[in-house]
Amino acid sequence: MRGNNQVWFALALSALTCPALGQHSQVPSSGKTARHAKADFNRSIFYRNKLEFSYEVGWLPWNIPLIFDVFLGSPYTTWPLKYTLVPNIASLRWQVDGIHGPSILRGSTDFTFSGSFTAIPRGAETRYAAFDFGIRRNFIPRNWRVVPYYEMRGGVGDINAKGPDGVLYAQGQDLTFTYMMGSGVRYDFNPRFSLDAGATYMHVSNAYLSQPKYEDFGINVWGPIFGFNMRLSKPKPPPAP
Repeated sequence: MRGNNQVWFALALSALTCPALGQHSQVPSSGKTARHAKADFNRSIFYRNKLEFSYEVGWLPWNIPLIFDVFLGSPYTTWPLKYTLVPNIASLRWQVDGIHGPSILRGSTDFTFSGSFTAIPRGAETRYAAFDFGIRRNFIPRNWRVVPYYEMRGGVGDINAKGPDGVLYAQGQDLTFTYMMGSGVRYDFNPRFSLDAGATYMHVSNAYLSQPKYEDFGINVWGPIFGFNMRLSKPKPPPAP
């Protein structure tokens, strides 16, 4: 009898001290699910020191006044000579930080180093080649594949100026400067490949360096631009378990 009491006591003690059946498997499972729900796949696309190759083509047929005329005291007007520019831009895109920021400002920043060749199917000149530097801000909602952006670029280049040949409203010298700004959206297929579509404004002039001998009329156009991006650097390593 005494032996039976000892057996029952041992069974009761083991029932109190051992966890319920399946308890160990349930806790890790729920923890894993919670981590899964919080994951943002954009963190494998936008991260610090990622390098991309970018190629963009624009069609800019709409002539407008210089957007800074209000600050320069120049007449806010377009010239009789109209231009259409077709920029072809090859860039190294460097993501200088990761995703950060509150609410609608959440995003990351790219620096771009570009070489461009611009065909001029309408206008006095026929071509323009330049080196540009730019900054792009990506606005990245959590787990969105469509990412809005805003960017600005500036550079220096060479155009086959026709002002010295006597063409009225043409460019005054070959050495010219570029300013571009635009916005659009980027669609990420995966961490390696993405496409861009947006609108951009492009200004080309010689910053009055040709005056007073030749007037600096400048070119001011805008239109759609499309791009392709491909990751060059290694993929972001997965987080430690």
